[in-house]
Amino acid sequence: MVLASYINPLSEEGRNIVRGLGGLDDIFNRDDNLIDIVIHTNRQTVSNQEAVPETLVDLAINRIKWYIERKNNKEFNSNDYAYFFNEQMLEYDTIAFHILAQAIANKFRPGSREVKLFIESQGLMIEDRLTKMPFNEKKEIVEEILSDLLIRDGIEWSFLKDLVGSKKLSLTDLVLQNGEIVLDREEFVYSFGDKFADRSPERVYDILIGDNLRQLILTKLLMQNTENYIKSIQDQLAIVEMHPAIVKLGDMLETEIDETLSKYSTFYASGGAYGNMEIGKLVREAFPPCIANTVAGVSSGGRNDAIVLLLTSFVSYARLYPGIFGSDRTVKVSDIDTNLNITLNEILPLIYEAADNCTPPFFEDQPQEKVTIISKLGFGMHEEVNLENEGETKWYTPMSCEKIKMHLPQLCKENKDCAKINNPLSYYSRKKWIMSKNGEFNKDSTDESASTTDESSSK
Repeated sequence: MVLASYINPLSEEGRNIVRGLGGLDDIFNRDDNLIDIVIHTNRQTVSNQEAVPETLVDLAINRIKWYIERKNNKEFNSNDYAYFFNEQMLEYDTIAFHILAQAIANKFRPGSREVKLFIESQGLMIEDRLTKMPFNEKKEIVEEILSDLLIRDGIEWSFLKDLVGSKKLSLTDLVLQNGEIVLDREEFVYSFGDKFADRSPERVYDILIGDNLRQLILTKLLMQNTENYIKSIQDQLAIVEMHPAIVKLGDMLETEIDETLSKYSTFYASGGAYGNMEIGKLVREAFPPCIANTVAGVSSGGRNDAIVLLLTSFVSYARLYPGIFGSDRTVKVSDIDTNLNITLNEILPLIYEAADNCTPPFFEDQPQEKVTIISKLGFGMHEEVNLENEGETKWYTPMSCEKIKMHLPQLCKENKDCAKINNPLSYYSRKKWIMSKNGEFNKDSTDESASTTDESSSK
């Protein structure tokens, strides 16, 4: 049977593997045994030399590169990284996880893009490894690790409420016993078997909990533990100096992550006859009448919908992802504006400017609506934009022309460019294209990619 550290490198078993490493001076040295295991892994592609690690540092960096490629590359070849699913790699991979965690904790701040990448990569690695395991072996290892986590850490109901739901049956009545969550099949049947007169409690367990939910809970718990591990390392940095090899690995990671992500940073969609809806600086002259009228100021009565629903979504997508309606990708603000510099320095100031132009100024009598604006950008109900809160709410997509005419008719003053347009974003992209074609603005100097902006601002 596979060892627990294959799924949970933070287990006691995994920590013992790291303790046996000794020092960190050799993590940059070529390891022939590592190379031998990799190239002899079943189905491993060896022609892609970039994917074949020669050192522990290579292996650590490839963990992140695997995740980025796996998530973004439509031509991703899983055989390039088949060694990550070779159980003979267990000790090397466990050490790679830990030195990667230390390097990221030392180099990057909490909630940063890089920290999120590491945590998410570990979650996907766990999911993929479980998927590839034989059913009985998978069931046994999930049971072993979950039991260990439940004994040591416990699970609160709030952790499950967003993962599962129930229609006819109340999940809270079924899986809570004296405040404890019941995940074990036998315990579930023993505790709740008498509640079901017309169905098998075993069957109810399979529907409500079952193996899939247990695996999901396990994955989320281990991702949370990974995040906690990063934080614990960062807490110790005030009193402990990081090893130079880990510092060097952190510097290498910064470069590798930027270079790998840059290959997939072109967030655009086809604009048909008007070219690609590329990311670029906002061009106010290309705003449709409804947006221009909102920026100029809205009178009392329509301010809320105009500023919070119409302008916030339009400005954020026009600046960061104008091709949203031509794409099948689900994105967050930080996918494009990685350090939130554009959001803080361009998007929010324009929204707040429009709010001040309202009659009376929007925030004078409704200051709480700043929180609502933040939530519409996907950062939860908070007073400030913070990467740590992203995902608590969704990035609200722009209103269609039809909805604007219905809810904000006073702002819809159609002109000749509005013909055959069904969304303000389409108007904006088309107008920018026409202006560029007519030489009314310098596209090359105005349309800087968000990735370039972030790269320069993060230096």
